[in-house]
Amino acid sequence: MKIQLHKKSAKPAKTAIYFTRTTGKKDKPSLKVSCENKDIKKLIEDSFKAGEYKSAADEVTVFRKQTLDANENIVFVGLGDEKKINTQSFRQAAGTAYKFLKSQRLFQASVKTESYDFFKDAGKATYAFAEGLHLADYELNTYKSNNKKEKSEEFSFSVEPSKSAKEAAIKKSLEQAEITAECINFSRMLGDTPGNFMTPSILAKETQKAAQKVTNLKVTVWDKARIKKEKMGGLLGVSLGSGQDPRFIIMEYNGAPKSKKPVCFVGKGLTFDAGGISIKPAANMDEMRYDMCGGANVIGSVLAMAKLKLKVNVIALVPASENMLGENANKPGDILVARNGKSIEVLNTDAEGRLILADALCYASEQKPAAIFDAATLTGAMVIALGNVHTGFFTRDEKLRSKISKSAEEADELLWPMPITDFHSADMKGAFADLSNIASNRGAGSSTAAAFLENFVEDGIPWAHFDIAGTAWNQGQRYSYLPAKGATGSVIRTFIELAKNY
Repeated sequence: MKIQLHKKSAKPAKTAIYFTRTTGKKDKPSLKVSCENKDIKKLIEDSFKAGEYKSAADEVTVFRKQTLDANENIVFVGLGDEKKINTQSFRQAAGTAYKFLKSQRLFQASVKTESYDFFKDAGKATYAFAEGLHLADYELNTYKSNNKKEKSEEFSFSVEPSKSAKEAAIKKSLEQAEITAECINFSRMLGDTPGNFMTPSILAKETQKAAQKVTNLKVTVWDKARIKKEKMGGLLGVSLGSGQDPRFIIMEYNGAPKSKKPVCFVGKGLTFDAGGISIKPAANMDEMRYDMCGGANVIGSVLAMAKLKLKVNVIALVPASENMLGENANKPGDILVARNGKSIEVLNTDAEGRLILADALCYASEQKPAAIFDAATLTGAMVIALGNVHTGFFTRDEKLRSKISKSAEEADELLWPMPITDFHSADMKGAFADLSNIASNRGAGSSTAAAFLENFVEDGIPWAHFDIAGTAWNQGQRYSYLPAKGATGSVIRTFIELAKNY
């Protein structure tokens, strides 16, 4: 897909896109559309008066064969109530518009920024709309026999700045939106790829390949022998039931002076999780390809930070493994020893994500970072608590909690602070080891998992855990720019905003 600034010398696109909104009371709303062409404005106003178009959020209508302002087709996209419009409204509108244009086979269009002059920041609106278009254009069709798009079906959008919109700001927004969406889509591709084509070693190679041409970004990969040498007993233990060796992926981006402390991002990279000997039910087990989305999204986040040239130092760590049932698989009751020397009684082999994260958090702490953030599809309890609407996050640091909430708001992602207390920590004590990998009580499974992870973060380092089990995939019914099924790239935008704050 191409989205570029409209060139005055270029031919007008056949299709023009305008945005509309409503004001007034619900029972008697009024239509508003910013458009200099009176004939185009009358088209939609007459449709609104006739009750054919209500300008509701994510509503679309088209007028064909109009030849107004040299545009054959005029498309109107509703943003809903003017008081509720934010940048997410434009991202949603983009997904809706994309699907509509595709159904109408209208593959070239011009976006009229004059129609959102009312919005406080035209650059941010353009960014969100362009990002939404790129995200909507993603599709993993690599493994389908007929997987080539026809050239005539490649989308092309031009953005026409209004008199009040600065071209430089619009151009910068388009460039940054493409970078962010490209990295999110890369993460989604990693998550969507089936386990036989996305093993720990392939994940490591894909990360190295993606980082090759990115300035100031270095990727180091540890193999099984190095993992064993580095005393990563959790990662090594989980991997023993698989025929695929584990990998430990280290990404280092230096966008600031070396004297500045790095920010660490840690992501769970379970490329497939069968549950080990505590095997999962057969139903929907194919979705366990997504158990690596925490790792994939951390990889995408750091790629975006580097490509956006953020002035921050970042270290990303992704422990990658499979969790299978081979003859050497760890058994319920086995004891593993993490990198920091703490012993863990494995009471359930399906609580493996926390075992591989433990080693990564130890290593992250050793880097003496400004903060550590980890992301993982960690607990089914999070899905029960928050569904696929919010990502739950855990931290005892009030300042960090506030910073995360502000970053999520700026990124238009829904996050919800969850509790972590000494009671949860006490529930994770082991009978025959320092810790057990599941709690002594059934309840608060997400909080006890977070409390377990806390044992591997050094005191004094600000840390937050993001449980994306409910938001890592299948949010298509929530957001128009996502497919019905597939990886979402959750928390990537929030992580980028967090990095900006450091």
